[in-house]
Amino acid sequence: MTAEVVESRPRSRARGRGRGRAPLPLLLPALLGLAFLLVPLIALLVRAPWRSLPQQLAGAEVWQALRLSLVCATAATAVSLVLGVPLAWLLARTSFPGRRMVRALVTLPLVLPPVVGGVALLLALGRNGVVGRWLDSAFGITLPFTTAGVVVAEAFVAMPFLVISVEGTLRAADARYEEAAATLGASRFTAFRRVTLPLIAPGVAAGAVLAWARALGEFGATITFAGNFPGRTQTMPLSVYLALQSDPAAAIALSLVLLAVSIAVLAGLRDRWMAAP
Repeated sequence: MTAEVVESRPRSRARGRGRGRAPLPLLLPALLGLAFLLVPLIALLVRAPWRSLPQQLAGAEVWQALRLSLVCATAATAVSLVLGVPLAWLLARTSFPGRRMVRALVTLPLVLPPVVGGVALLLALGRNGVVGRWLDSAFGITLPFTTAGVVVAEAFVAMPFLVISVEGTLRAADARYEEAAATLGASRFTAFRRVTLPLIAPGVAAGAVLAWARALGEFGATITFAGNFPGRTQTMPLSVYLALQSDPAAAIALSLVLLAVSIAVLAGLRDRWMAAP
């Protein structure tokens, strides 16, 4: 019997003891927390109008809102990728004064109430906003209460998810590959494009999926900055809110669609978020 086998047995026993039965003072709150998270979802499934669900989802307004949601969420994710990946690289690979402050500001939309984000977007990009006034006078571009405004609002709240995911992947990646490429004469951009980007592709994909899911479910910033106009700015979350006031069955049916999308996103990221330690 080798020394490695002898040493592995105590470790295995210790690991088994660490995963034994939970003490009652921890088990009860854990079960309550699990119930708190699962019971609303179970209630949604129990109270769903399964018999009339095809009719509820067959309406033109439902598919119009779903199509608009998918298009805007995808466009917002594309914007997040174009702007967020370089920003994540800047935070992870360079050093400059105020980097910690910049990182804090980047993550601010994660904790900022979405309605406040919508108000901030109006003050910045509205017709009389700090930047929107110039866009309107110089290029005739008006973002509020338009489909483009929906994309902007969704990108504002979704981009931090991508930046955080990509930055973490960059910090975990070995920077020596980039240094080796630099010694071979590659520029920093070439090293990023040919070496770093393929290396961090799984993290970029995971961040993009998270950003897409967040953009698809955005409500507060969208209704504040873009309004709720059918066919132009009314996305699925806005349709759920509107239907809940007049037709709760339709609201439940629309909620089931968003729940199915959320489950699909979680299943797609199961290796990243659900892997057992």
